[in-house]
Amino acid sequence: MIIAFRRLLQPLLAVAFGLAVGLLITAIAGENPLHVLGVLAKSAFGSRYDFGMTLFYATPLILTGLAVAIPFNAGLFNIGAEGQLAFGALAAAAVGILVPDLPGKFLEPALAIIAAGLAGALWGAIPGWLRARRGSHEVINTIMLNFVAAGLCSWVTLYLLRNTETQNPETASVGPDYLISKLAIFDGAPVSSALFLALFVAVVAAFFLKRTTLGYELRAVGQSEAAARSAGIDSGKIRIYAMALGGLMAGLVGVGEVLGNAGKFKMGFSPDYGFIGIAVALLGRNRPGGIVAAALLFGALHKGAADLDMATENVTRDLSLILQALVILSVSADGLWTWLKRQKKGAPVG
Repeated sequence: MIIAFRRLLQPLLAVAFGLAVGLLITAIAGENPLHVLGVLAKSAFGSRYDFGMTLFYATPLILTGLAVAIPFNAGLFNIGAEGQLAFGALAAAAVGILVPDLPGKFLEPALAIIAAGLAGALWGAIPGWLRARRGSHEVINTIMLNFVAAGLCSWVTLYLLRNTETQNPETASVGPDYLISKLAIFDGAPVSSALFLALFVAVVAAFFLKRTTLGYELRAVGQSEAAARSAGIDSGKIRIYAMALGGLMAGLVGVGEVLGNAGKFKMGFSPDYGFIGIAVALLGRNRPGGIVAAALLFGALHKGAADLDMATENVTRDLSLILQALVILSVSADGLWTWLKRQKKGAPVG
């Protein structure tokens, strides 16, 4: 119990330290840190609409954080969530456009959700297969596939599924039965039932990693490939599965965007959710519960900083990026905390 408390306390203290340093920077810039903190808190949580927007920003970050964490547990670094989520969103939109009517009230969104997940999984499995069977590094492969995904999504959007009623680079609208409900409690904020989908996926991911044979094999490969092979685990197959699962979770980002918000696929809809997901996974220590908390923090910082342009004279919304970076640096400084503990105990370092 004490060990678990210490593991929880360290990232909390690191987050507090990172925020404190960020607020100190605002003081150097000529702003009252307490005023800046108040603006951040009020903008992120001051009303039901504000909190709804925080949850809206956090929802895709939960999924992209998991998209990074699952492969990471297998010893892989998935930088391709941006391409995977684009493919998932486009697949959801394509199903909603090309299959406009199905019998049954819930079949349409269910079909689109399955299409989004499968499209993301397919795009994630490609670098997994290349790593497992050809030895190509997944970092290079996923970076390149992000550009390939952007090009393919652009071509499909502009030439196959284009919305002919506007000059904007977007597809036609999905059928009305494909849309999922927004949460009315948040006074018009675009947060939808996709939030519950993201939380459900996080719960399933936690169960998968801790309670299933495949999850155990995945973690075993990540901790020691040689030991996993000696135990009869096919590390190549596990890597393919891990990247496919990561892609599946990234692909589900399209559910909230296409079915819960825009009703169509819009090119460039993601403000780098896939790359921010790397930071979310790092902050959450690649654990589903920690990722949910980290995504909520990043969502709050993003929403909270939106009002800084109007409420302060010397600080802009870009402060959110600085705060995110400082928090990540603080949390990831495991070596520094270990060094400080050894110095305190007088133990030799090295």
